[in-house]
Amino acid sequence: MKRYDAIIIGFGKGGKLLAVELANRNWKVAVIERSPDMYGGTCINVGCIPTKTMINESEFAERICQDDYKKQSKLYSLALRRKDKLVTFLREKNVENLTNNPNITLYDGTASFLCPDTVKVVPSPESEDYFELEGKEIFINTGSTPILPDIDGLKNSRYIYTSETLLHSEILPQHLLIIGSGAIGLEFATMYAGFGSKVTILEAGKRLLPKADREIAEYMQESLKRKNIEIRLNARVQSLHDTADGITAAYTDASDGTPYFLEGDALLIATGRKPMIDDLNLEKAKIQVNAQGGIIVNEQLRTTAPHVWALGDVKGGEMYDYLSIDDSRIILNHLFGNKERSVDDRNPVPYAIFTDPPMAHIGLTEEEAMKRGYPIKISRLPASAIPRARTLQNMDGMLKAIVNTDTEKILGCSLFCVDAPELINLVAFVMKTGQKSSALRNFIFTHPSMSEGLNELFKAF
Repeated sequence: MKRYDAIIIGFGKGGKLLAVELANRNWKVAVIERSPDMYGGTCINVGCIPTKTMINESEFAERICQDDYKKQSKLYSLALRRKDKLVTFLREKNVENLTNNPNITLYDGTASFLCPDTVKVVPSPESEDYFELEGKEIFINTGSTPILPDIDGLKNSRYIYTSETLLHSEILPQHLLIIGSGAIGLEFATMYAGFGSKVTILEAGKRLLPKADREIAEYMQESLKRKNIEIRLNARVQSLHDTADGITAAYTDASDGTPYFLEGDALLIATGRKPMIDDLNLEKAKIQVNAQGGIIVNEQLRTTAPHVWALGDVKGGEMYDYLSIDDSRIILNHLFGNKERSVDDRNPVPYAIFTDPPMAHIGLTEEEAMKRGYPIKISRLPASAIPRARTLQNMDGMLKAIVNTDTEKILGCSLFCVDAPELINLVAFVMKTGQKSSALRNFIFTHPSMSEGLNELFKAF
């Protein structure tokens, strides 16, 4: 049996960074990944990188070939090839970074616990052979996988995809159906609408983005409609049936029970993701999970087993690549630093949805601030009021900020405008450093830029 200072199960972002840092400290590190196609993790292969690349390509296609399906379909095929080339490049670079380090050994195979300090590795699903590895510290970084709801006909359909499989299809759907209107569903809706597909979203809830600021969510809904994206709320899908050239979704309106049938060329399941814990045999290491299947960890990311940690999506909760990166920082702080970092000291955490225009948010919404009884003042700024939005020919959207009138601190901010994922980081920096909203009101930004819109947004405070 080979013994290592650290065993990392999974090739996610946080785990890769952790492997290199540990190896640079002369730890002997084993990294186990069950699928060579997933070297680099979810973000590089099927998550952030390919989807944001395709969204950018779709915005270009929409500008030059709007309402021309044949030309947009050709651009879609070219975009897929450029996306695949980028993914391959990044995947190879990630493997190279690990394999070039003499203290890191990369294993192909599926890992499962035999006890808290020993894992069994099976090289392939067909293999009867296996080997065992022992680690002083073990880190679980297996990520997440799409949730497949229990809908009649789902498992047998030829036209059903997840976010991990749809971007491998060379055929651009003329009518794409999407079940679910979370970040994944909305991003794919924007992407395929940009390439020329008609898109219909079936959302079981009565409100789009229920956790987002209500006003901003309504702006987004209207914007999506202008892009030929139809959103049907209260839609409870009952069954799915293949036809000669597509798929039919049977659903009922939860508000009145009316049945409907909707035909499409392809259907995307975008009902969320769940921690990937299958085959790990966590019970043999006495590692506990919560009701949602996420591995239970404390504030320092230690599991219920001694010397076993978990980082990234496998813990459940908010599944963002940048949190996985911060997970690695927290672990390193507790292994080698002053042991002061925890998952609690990074709040509030910003997030972004890469629609067109994108939406980003940090802190409280207006509804949440009022419910908590804060004395607040609210400022709104149409994106069209920012000169840079006009030069970019993307004037859709609204910026909104909530400030505590007693402390003059920012309680929350929602941005639905071009470059929102970048702008929210400026707001986050001011909030996290404890500065007053006047810091953004008076800051000197370059011109023309979307950032200078923050001068106007916070001018009212």
